[in-house]
Amino acid sequence: MLNDIEKILVSEEELAEINKRLGAQITKDFEGKNLLVVGILKGSIYFMTDLTRNINLPLKLDFLAVSSYGGSTRSSGSVKIIKDIDIDISGYDVLLIEDILDSGRTLKYVSEMLTTRGANSITICTLLDKPARRVVDLSADYVGCSVPDEFVVGYGLDYDQHYRNLPFIGALKREVYE
Repeated sequence: MLNDIEKILVSEEELAEINKRLGAQITKDFEGKNLLVVGILKGSIYFMTDLTRNINLPLKLDFLAVSSYGGSTRSSGSVKIIKDIDIDISGYDVLLIEDILDSGRTLKYVSEMLTTRGANSITICTLLDKPARRVVDLSADYVGCSVPDEFVVGYGLDYDQHYRNLPFIGALKREVYE
């Protein structure tokens, strides 16, 4: 599995620092609010787990399962909700947690969908930002770091359901997915 990685882009130590930094900022910004953290599965699971451990506030957790990639390396452009959230979000300040913001289609679709459900606010936090792939006008409120236009895996991100369990973010060798 490690032989498939071209290079490490974000180390375990850097991920820990990102989670501490974002957790502290979110704690400050959401103080006194009714916080609901919604992770977009499956990619956000490691990030969401570590990030919420660094948020020093009462909060609730829920999950959405969304697909726009299938087994491809590019978004299909079609967003499909596989599992909706279970909590009525009326009156909550919702923090959407995503692994990577690239085309922006998924997060735009999800944030617009949730906006109609009566939340006090919808805020986006992404571990990785890949602006070179953006096709919709969307930016995250909280960003871990930017990554180049390479196919990245690890720490929840996958290629065809593999590599999620790597403890770092790495660029996948082209020969693996081409």
